[in-house]
Amino acid sequence: MDKQDSLDLFAEQGKFVKGRPIVTIFHNEQNLYTVLRIRVDETNDPYEDKEAVITGYFPKIHEQETYIFFGEFKDHPKFGMQFQTKHFRKDIPQTKQGVAAYLSSEIFKGIGKKTAENIVETIGENAISKILNQPSLLDSIPKLPPEKAKLLYDTLMEHQGLEQVMVALNQYGFGPQISMRIYQAYKEQTLDIIQKNPYQLVEDIEGIGFGRADELGYQLGISGNHPDRIKAACLYTLENESMQTGHVFIQAKDLLEQVKNLLEENKRDLIEFLDISNEVIKLEEEGKLIGEEKRVYLPSLYYAEKGLVSSINRVLEQTEYTDQFPESEFLLVLGDLEERLKVQYAPTQKEAIQTALMSPMLILTGGPGTGKTTVIKGIVELYAELHGCSLEPKDYQKKEEPFPFLLAAPTGRAAKRMSESTGLPAVTIHRLLGFNGTEGFDHDETSPLEGKILIVDETSMLDIWLANQLFKALPENIQVILVGDEDQLPSVGPGQVLKDLLNSERIPTVRLSDIYRQAEGSSIIELAHDIKKGYLPANVSQQKPDRSFIKCSSAQISQVVEKVALNAKNKGYSAKDIQVLAPMYKGPAGIDRLNVLLQEIFNPNPDGTRKEITFGDVKYRIGDKVLQLVNQPESNVFNGDIGEIISIFYAKENTEKQDMILISFEGNEVTYTRQDLNQITHAYCCSVHKSQGSEFPIVILPITRSYYRMLRRNLIYTAITRSKQFLILCGEEDAFRMGIERADEQNRQTTLCQKLKETISISIPNHETEKSTQDLLLEEELMQVDPLVGMEKVTPYDFMLID
Repeated sequence: MDKQDSLDLFAEQGKFVKGRPIVTIFHNEQNLYTVLRIRVDETNDPYEDKEAVITGYFPKIHEQETYIFFGEFKDHPKFGMQFQTKHFRKDIPQTKQGVAAYLSSEIFKGIGKKTAENIVETIGENAISKILNQPSLLDSIPKLPPEKAKLLYDTLMEHQGLEQVMVALNQYGFGPQISMRIYQAYKEQTLDIIQKNPYQLVEDIEGIGFGRADELGYQLGISGNHPDRIKAACLYTLENESMQTGHVFIQAKDLLEQVKNLLEENKRDLIEFLDISNEVIKLEEEGKLIGEEKRVYLPSLYYAEKGLVSSINRVLEQTEYTDQFPESEFLLVLGDLEERLKVQYAPTQKEAIQTALMSPMLILTGGPGTGKTTVIKGIVELYAELHGCSLEPKDYQKKEEPFPFLLAAPTGRAAKRMSESTGLPAVTIHRLLGFNGTEGFDHDETSPLEGKILIVDETSMLDIWLANQLFKALPENIQVILVGDEDQLPSVGPGQVLKDLLNSERIPTVRLSDIYRQAEGSSIIELAHDIKKGYLPANVSQQKPDRSFIKCSSAQISQVVEKVALNAKNKGYSAKDIQVLAPMYKGPAGIDRLNVLLQEIFNPNPDGTRKEITFGDVKYRIGDKVLQLVNQPESNVFNGDIGEIISIFYAKENTEKQDMILISFEGNEVTYTRQDLNQITHAYCCSVHKSQGSEFPIVILPITRSYYRMLRRNLIYTAITRSKQFLILCGEEDAFRMGIERADEQNRQTTLCQKLKETISISIPNHETEKSTQDLLLEEELMQVDPLVGMEKVTPYDFMLID
């Protein structure tokens, strides 16, 4: 094939650049994103330089090879002209002599000129592609030992296989980034797996849903009631139900109906229930799902529930804590503590502390202002007094003994608040368990935690997976206290652990209902408890010292939020003090739109002099408030953590030759490259779910009918209870009222409660606070500092006034 024929062939696939690499500027081993400079041999683009910068997703690039890159030139605003590659391949020789010379080159160890010529004579000039597709052809080559044949094939796969796969995946409609993920999962078996069962992608590759795999299946002739198609639809439906609605199982009848609807969505096929039922049975035989009575589970969820029940039963069977201290001794030590801390515990608070110390396990639940923090502090202090142990971690380091107190919460901010209120170290549950990403957890039943008492705050956020992992890592003879508000939103992940534990009535429980912050005049707490009971007070729109309601339409939300935020800033408040919460991301009153607006208020860049990096439609600047979206255990940063961008480094300013952002999470500094920026988003406005476990001085909460799909009582209640000092509601009062009247209509399907009742036979009495007429200021954080000191004349309405 002459040079012109080669150019014509390449041109059929679009713009291309052919050349040999000079230097690799950057290569990410995780996702294979690469920046390299090549010497240009040929191109069909009017590009005249002798060298070009190539970007894309490549494996290790060999400088002795020539490559053909397909894509297009783009003028990068900072780095100039770059060729952005969609797919690529090596320049494979096209003649017998060329192929023989290539196979006898130094790349292929142990293959001499004679052997290479034998291969070409036997297989033909297209020997390379034939061997890649059918490695057994090498068995027919005279005097080629099996070990050399294998080495030759493996080397071809390293040098040619990925390119072949990338070209094929591109023809199937996959972009370079997701193609690399597919190749990293399947390696040289990629095309074989996809062509035999494209639906395998749904199970194995994050980011590929059933619809995408189904289109590919249709292209490959797999449609209708093909078993692989039905199985994939079943597993996808189970996975989707668990992650989107929080269900642990689906009723078999509902599963069949949902799968049938999914399979018939394209209007091309009609599927019989019997066909689906047969594949469900096969999936159970393969261990990919579990059936119990008329319920269908993913195995991980089924065993997580079962494992959690077993672990809780193991904890409750401990008997050494009952009556370990005479009541007289407990009361004496409690009295000394009250005198030392200058507090007086209410009867039910005393009961909660005593139950926690005298039982293997306790659930402590209650709304805002009911004294949960005070009780936790009391438990810690009395445990130390009664057991004669120190509350100073350094005392144990000297003796090389484990610290007996384990304090944890689902989020970093909740753990920090816990630490501040107790004076003891507290960490996220993931960090406590030693979460290390893809490899799992350091602590489990074979390597348990070390400690004597575990206190977990914000338990409502625990999903069934994490709860099971935590409990199976508990050592023998440990006391467990779970603290949470049962009326808040359930976990983002599947299950409703706190609700099920309470409903089982098998675990000692104390419910706190007296509001000890009442005398502080907190109308926010009063409103929260009214919402908890399911009604909105008639005076909700009246101005209060710590809250207000601004009536406006959905179209006016952004304008109102802008005015409130602008005036708060003018009065000295920062972005850290103010949190806007919204239920949805899209739309004029959605999180995305409000974040753009709020960034221009709190961190503008009018003259373009501040450093910023553009990622998609988002501009990140030094000083931006950002939210972590995924767990990054190696950096001790987890989903929901809020940080601040403190530095930006452009590629030309650092040895890595790439853009980087440095974010501080409460002093923990983490570096992000451009490829990592999908792990963060702006946090000026965030979802109510993401705000769980956090509190903010000022909360702005828009509520409109446009949020209807998300508006429920527990969501509004959770949002309101994030506010510590000022709450500014804005929107439509009837939408607010409608949301409160809607209890959680999507009760999650779980069997944790049922399994606990079946396994643990003895019913444990619960304790509820008797209604008190006294307004006691017992919440320790409020006894220390009045959050409104110096601001007696400041109200939420002050934030609305335009100077």
